[in-house]
Amino acid sequence: MRKKLSFLSVLALAAVLLLAGCGTSSDEGSAGSGSDSDAEKDVFRVGLEAGYAPFNWTQMDDANGGVKIDGNAEFAGGYDVEIAKKIAEGLGKELVIVKTEWDGLVPALTSDKIDAIIAGMSPTEERKQTIDFSDNYYKSDLVMVVKKGGDYENATSIQDFSGAKVTAQLNTFHYSVIEQIDGVEQQPAMDNFPAMRVALESGVIDGYVSERPEGVSASSANENFAMVEFTEGFETSEDDTAIAVGVAKDSELTEKINEILAGISEEERVEIMDEAIKNQPAAN
Repeated sequence: MRKKLSFLSVLALAAVLLLAGCGTSSDEGSAGSGSDSDAEKDVFRVGLEAGYAPFNWTQMDDANGGVKIDGNAEFAGGYDVEIAKKIAEGLGKELVIVKTEWDGLVPALTSDKIDAIIAGMSPTEERKQTIDFSDNYYKSDLVMVVKKGGDYENATSIQDFSGAKVTAQLNTFHYSVIEQIDGVEQQPAMDNFPAMRVALESGVIDGYVSERPEGVSASSANENFAMVEFTEGFETSEDDTAIAVGVAKDSELTEKINEILAGISEEERVEIMDEAIKNQPAAN
C-alpha cells in the first residue's frame, strides 16, 4: 500500500511540474507575442527602390537626412524619404525604409511586408484596382533624357524622336507613351533608372522617358546628359503625371496620411524637391 501511495505521489508531483512548465511557457509566449505586436504598431514601414533620384536614392551614410535601410548597411535619401519622414512623424511612428525593387513594391504592400509605398509612384487606374492611394504629393511633366550635343538635344516635339531608340522603366506608364512617337524604335523596357543612364551613356539608346525632377537630376549628375522639355509632348492623364502614397485597400492610414499631406504647403514641397536635387549623390 505504501508503495502504491508513493508511486501515485510521484505521478501527482510530475503532473504538477508539467502543468507549471506549460503555464510558464504559455505566459512567456503570450508576453513575447504582445511585445512584437506593440513593436509593429510603433513603426511605419515604407517601400521604395532607392534608385530614382531625386525622388529616392541609396547613399552610404546619413548625410542630408538619410535614413537607414532596413537590414542593410546603406541609407536612403531623397524627396520621397523626406515626405515619408513627415508622414511617420504625423503618425507618431518610427520610419523604417524597406528597399524593394520596383516590380516588388505592390506585392510587398498587398502581402503586408510594408505599410505604404512612397516611391514616386503614379496613382494610375490599373494600380487602383489593386491598391489605394493618398492625395497627390507631387505632380510633374514627362521629359526625355538624351545625350548632350547629340541629334535630339534640341527637340521640341516628341515626333522629333522618330527613328530614335527610346526606352523607359519596366511596368511604368512612361514606357506605354513611347508608342505615341511615329516611327520610334522602342527598345525593351529597363528595370531601373541607373540602368537606363548607363545605356544612354554607352549609346545603346538615344533617350529615355522620365519625369522632370529625374531629368534635372540626370543632367545635373552627368554633364554628358541633357533634358528635353516638349512644346508638343505626350498625351497623359492627370493621374499619370501625379505622385501619391500607395496603401492597402481600405487602409485606415489613407485618411491620416491625407491630413498630414494637407499640412505640407506647395512652397515647402518645392523647397524639399530643390534640396533633393541639390543633395543627390553623383552616381544616382
